[in-house]
Amino acid sequence: MTEQTFVLPDVGEGLTEAEIVQWRVAPGDTVAVNDVIVEIETAKSLVELPSPYSGTVGELLASEGSTVEVGAPIITIGAADAAAPAPAEPVTVPEPSDPGGAVLVGYGTGGAVSSRRRKPAERPVKASVGVVAKPPIRKLARDLGVDLSAVTPSGPAGEVTRDDVVKHAEQASVFRNIETPEWGTVREETIPVAAPAAPAPVASAPAPAADAREESIPVRGVRKATANAMTSSAYSAPHVSVWVDVDASRTMELVKRLKASPDFADVKISPLLIMARAVIWALRRTPMINAAWVDTEDGAQISVRHYVNLGIAAATPRGLLVPNIKDAQAMNTRELAKALEHLTLTAREGKTSPADQTGGTFTITNIGVFGVDAGTPIINPGEAGIIALGAIRQKPWVVDGEVRPRWVTTVSGSFDHRVVDGDGISRFIADVASVLEEPALLLD
Repeated sequence: MTEQTFVLPDVGEGLTEAEIVQWRVAPGDTVAVNDVIVEIETAKSLVELPSPYSGTVGELLASEGSTVEVGAPIITIGAADAAAPAPAEPVTVPEPSDPGGAVLVGYGTGGAVSSRRRKPAERPVKASVGVVAKPPIRKLARDLGVDLSAVTPSGPAGEVTRDDVVKHAEQASVFRNIETPEWGTVREETIPVAAPAAPAPVASAPAPAADAREESIPVRGVRKATANAMTSSAYSAPHVSVWVDVDASRTMELVKRLKASPDFADVKISPLLIMARAVIWALRRTPMINAAWVDTEDGAQISVRHYVNLGIAAATPRGLLVPNIKDAQAMNTRELAKALEHLTLTAREGKTSPADQTGGTFTITNIGVFGVDAGTPIINPGEAGIIALGAIRQKPWVVDGEVRPRWVTTVSGSFDHRVVDGDGISRFIADVASVLEEPALLLD
């Protein structure tokens, strides 16, 4: 029997190391070419690795929870003959939701990943007979695990709307997590200490004692990548932060009208959409905000991009990710809304690919969803600025000499002062604020 050794490959984006999350095989198991043998976590995503060989699993050379460098051996497989390994082309598997399609292994297979990370509880969805809802709304409910019969409809004809489904899902999430856990049982919201359901073929780190006063958490994966990126940015780019209060009442009116429009019935609409349009508009007027400082062997350069890959900071089950919408400047409002929704759902499901997290030119962080008014965010590496949209609340505001209740928010941002001067920074923030105050400016 010929024994073949499989080494950790570079799955893309210059991977140098990865964590072994979960073995899908044990010594003695029989595997075929393209069978998933292990799940790894890179700095950007969870990846399923398929076997390039067929035969019997010999030895697992890396334990779950360990960090392995690219090129290091991780498993041996004994083959019945000396057949050559499978070609090195990217391996594809059918997408479960689309039997005829295919996706690159490791970039998500429609929820087929079985991870030790805690995922939202999968709840059976009833048929919801008698509930009035359009097909896209029913699909959204299935995707979010929402029972339509339990949703209170708000549509003019008694139908369930997209906002009804999303609101119900958010409330369910809050109540599922409202109980405070005991000390020592949970590291982070999505990383339980408990061992995986299936017996691990190799030893993994034991859970801490219930009465432990402290716990050490290894810095790996997304947390390690985030720490390195933020430290590098904070200590290399001189940050300058500015902010302004904005009367966003007309933005809220526009959001309400778009929600009622048949053209947007199948897509989520929120103030973030108007914020994104405002940012793209303002970047055209101050292109240096869309630039980046680049150190080369011939000296420093400023790279000005004539396109916008708009990053959206997202709190996901795996930590903070910043996927971006490629060529957002070429999209109309509906296309941008669809792109934002796809980005959000993909990140929430843990399916954001490495390619979607690289090449960003400017970032928006929507801290308002957490009830926060303003902040001084750290710039994403490779960019010259980041802008934050604060909570939108009704506050007293002076209009034509009278105090009236208005929808008010705070727009704040941080910028690389090597790339942009104060006047450019101020002009950009003022432009974004102007659009939020009067979205009709987007018609120019």
